[in-house]
Amino acid sequence: MTDRQAGLGVQLNNIRLHYPDQEMPLFRQLNLSLIPGQWHCILGQSGCGKTTLLRLLAGLLPADVHWQGSIKTSSNQPVNAQIAYMAQQDLLLPWLNVLDNVCFGVQLKHGKVSETHQSQAIELLERVGLKKYISTPPSRLSGGMRQRVSLARTLMQDQPLVLMDEPFSALDAVTRYKLQDLAAELLENRTVLLITHDPQEALRLGHSVFLMQGQPAKITSLPTPDGTIPREIDARLVNCQQQILKALSLVNQHND
Repeated sequence: MTDRQAGLGVQLNNIRLHYPDQEMPLFRQLNLSLIPGQWHCILGQSGCGKTTLLRLLAGLLPADVHWQGSIKTSSNQPVNAQIAYMAQQDLLLPWLNVLDNVCFGVQLKHGKVSETHQSQAIELLERVGLKKYISTPPSRLSGGMRQRVSLARTLMQDQPLVLMDEPFSALDAVTRYKLQDLAAELLENRTVLLITHDPQEALRLGHSVFLMQGQPAKITSLPTPDGTIPREIDARLVNCQQQILKALSLVNQHND
């Protein structure tokens, strides 16, 4: 399956966002640039606003959450019409088999799944190593296999911006490492915004790595090692990881 979509550039300008039950805004003058075709990873404590940022981009915020500012895209089209969302939970539908789960978004959008769509889905499942499981229900898959189905479903949406909310955090270290490599390969040339609590994951995958902290939340850029994505775990990456762990430790001390 060839990439039909190039990565999307996104610019968030002076975002202010306020939940009605909170006195302090979650964001105030938040700015972030997503470069087309690159991975952008955000680290930060739970509750600092990382998932809210993804929901803002996806148009999934509750109606009573008010925000101001601007979100501009390189296509000049609304951002929420150009995203695919991969969550921490695989969210596979238990009554559908693997192939039907991958095609579910297509069915919602078009009302039916064509033979062309099915062929594309089978090709994606082959690329994630699950072609022989197309008729298998999710209950018979391991956690890593379910996340590979979720990745195939994300790719099936063929969108230029992919939002990923800790999609590999529940997996064991070896499976997580393999899926990081697979995601980097299959999402090449897409623009990716990944939320993670794992500095090593951010450094392996991120062209840019950011720290979100405080309330109102601020985003600051963190150092990344040279090298192509996904990076190997070498001395340079470990050094950057130590710097990030120190920065996160200072954030925790400030909040305690």
